[in-house]
Amino acid sequence: MTRIIMHGACGRMGKVIAEVVAADNDAEIVAGVDVYNDNKCDFPVFSDIKSCDVEADVIIDFSNASAVDALLDYASEKKIPVVLCSTGLSTEQLDRVREVSAETAILKSANMSLGVNTIMNLLKSATKVFVPAGFDVEIVEQHHHNKLDAPSGTALALADAINEAADGQFEYVYNRSDRMQARDKKELGISAVRAGSIPGTHDVIFAGQDEVIEIRHIAYSRRIFGVGAVSAAKFLAGKKPGMYDMQDVIADQGNA
Repeated sequence: MTRIIMHGACGRMGKVIAEVVAADNDAEIVAGVDVYNDNKCDFPVFSDIKSCDVEADVIIDFSNASAVDALLDYASEKKIPVVLCSTGLSTEQLDRVREVSAETAILKSANMSLGVNTIMNLLKSATKVFVPAGFDVEIVEQHHHNKLDAPSGTALALADAINEAADGQFEYVYNRSDRMQARDKKELGISAVRAGSIPGTHDVIFAGQDEVIEIRHIAYSRRIFGVGAVSAAKFLAGKKPGMYDMQDVIADQGNA
């Protein structure tokens, strides 16, 4: 049984993860941390992580960047692994994450979905076939009109997976409105759509002469990120100090 502290317990993802864990016989949330306690959790919730005195095997974090410093201090002191899902961390915070990973295991990923992270592996294989054959590569991501950042972190992570497999030859292009010229072969276009209630959708296009290959991922609910986070927590519990990501989780499941 993996004992979990849910950091950001009363937020939308915290509640989703609580539902996922409730249906999992191999995991249990033993405590939560959230400054906004709505008293609707089936486990004790602390307003300050420093006050949390419940023993656990791993922390799942879905809070925000302002709460990460205290989380990292706690993880460092208690030597407890962290599945770190908060985004928007500063350069200083990312440096601190790497420091703490020398003391306890930390898993950080741009997207917790098992589907997205499996697609990243597919993209690396596809890139090694299509790019040398002269195919152009484009990424189009779509989200609801309330999403603030553009392009999405997931779109950038997909682009990075492609560029890594292509030995870093691509330049990311986000706007062609000021380019009155033919598309350069070294361009990797990334476009963002924000409209209505569109679910998170990511399309990767490999376009060659007379054929087009598209790889698509659609996130219909937040539950997929909760399932991925719980899988990551069960994987990370008991691991040696170091930096991990969802590719490690997928590889572990493939070897199970």
